[in-house]
Amino acid sequence: MTPDGVGPVRAGRRTVRTHRPDKVLFPGDGDGAAKEYTEADLVDCYRSVACSRSVAPYLLPLLRGRPLMLERHPDGLGGPRFMQKNTPDHYPDWIERAEVAKEDGTVTHVVCGDTATLVYLADQACLTLHRRLSRTTAPDRPDRLVIDLGPPGTDFAPVREAARWAGDLLDRLGLPTAPMTTGSRALHLVVALNGRHGVDEVHAFARDLADLLAAEHPGRLTTAVRKDERGDRLFLDTGRHAYAQTAVAPYTVRARPGAPVAVPITWDQLADPALDARRWTVADAVDQDRSTPWADIPARGRSLGPARRRLDALRSGTG
Repeated sequence: MTPDGVGPVRAGRRTVRTHRPDKVLFPGDGDGAAKEYTEADLVDCYRSVACSRSVAPYLLPLLRGRPLMLERHPDGLGGPRFMQKNTPDHYPDWIERAEVAKEDGTVTHVVCGDTATLVYLADQACLTLHRRLSRTTAPDRPDRLVIDLGPPGTDFAPVREAARWAGDLLDRLGLPTAPMTTGSRALHLVVALNGRHGVDEVHAFARDLADLLAAEHPGRLTTAVRKDERGDRLFLDTGRHAYAQTAVAPYTVRARPGAPVAVPITWDQLADPALDARRWTVADAVDQDRSTPWADIPARGRSLGPARRRLDALRSGTG
């Protein structure tokens, strides 16, 4: 890590002081398979500088206006994990907040709109950013649909196979889809919606979509929530569409050895047999071509109305 990652860090229009730049958040494994990374490395990954190696210009548009859940590891991977929704009082006033309803009241989430907030959160040992699928202006109306493809083991080939099937089906439904490695084990397929459909409607659509996929490939895919009912089939997880649920944000670091990063990819990249969910890390995620992976996602999200009618026709055998 260069010396300018120590102490005050210039982030856009603000200067943010980092307090533990040498704190090891990701211990190495001794044999070089997983490198050691410090808090300063995390800050360097997230901060915005006049340099093409920063992920901030690509991450921030995908975070703005969305409540975040923060996955914090104050003592690094070997210590306790905190899933933080509510914003502590000691956070600076310049950090954006959003108060949204929950079952027994409200919760005030962090909203990340600038690089200074990214740097501050990194200094708080926030390793992973989990974003709502809806915006602060309409928390009960998601504008993203995410299908989580969870493999039964460590082999990523079933994920690539399932992604092709799901992508083909979504294409038949008229919903452009973009893949993203999660930095953990799975792959996410992301669809942009117009934000006019309620949580229950979006959740029901995702569930019916997954049920149809599982019915078309019963020996390979399943929607069974219980692990002991899945066998060696890939799990189609649609549970992220319930109210207040989140999904890992693109270009965020994961709390795994080696500091892997969730990275949007192209469909051509998905065909690479060497690809897996942890293909990119803090060290090289910035080298991924970020200009085109999600070019197929429309600037304006799609309505679920036509897709729902096509899906119902396919489910009834008339489509």
